[in-house]
Amino acid sequence: MKKILVINGPNLNMLGIREPDIYGRQDYKALCDYIGQAAASLGIETDIFQSNHEGEIVDKIQLAYGKYDGIVINPAAYTHTSVAILDALKAVGIPAVEVHLSDVSKREAFRQISYAGLACSEHYTGLGFEGYKKALEWFLK
Repeated sequence: MKKILVINGPNLNMLGIREPDIYGRQDYKALCDYIGQAAASLGIETDIFQSNHEGEIVDKIQLAYGKYDGIVINPAAYTHTSVAILDALKAVGIPAVEVHLSDVSKREAFRQISYAGLACSEHYTGLGFEGYKKALEWFLK
């Protein structure tokens, strides 16, 4: 059975409250429940982690070494700023897939660069919660 670490970055804990026209009206618990159900239906074991702190995300990626078959990461705002998260993903060498609830390619200019995405093998954006399921499915290919 594949074991996948799902990492969610800053402000995802505010789903349903934060800009619902962009991120949807479902809350973070609903996202975690969705990921858990999708993983179970695919026969994948997941651990879900969320942090608003860059260093904690880096630590979690480093701790994943030798323990997980893959990482699904939504670095949120750190997507566009964090070379540290990019370097951590590259350091552990675990296959990673980037997910974003919104279609970042159609948003502000500063959102067009994804540092973390440079270390990811696949990217799913603008699919809402379904992007996480697509990311999990990718690991079964």
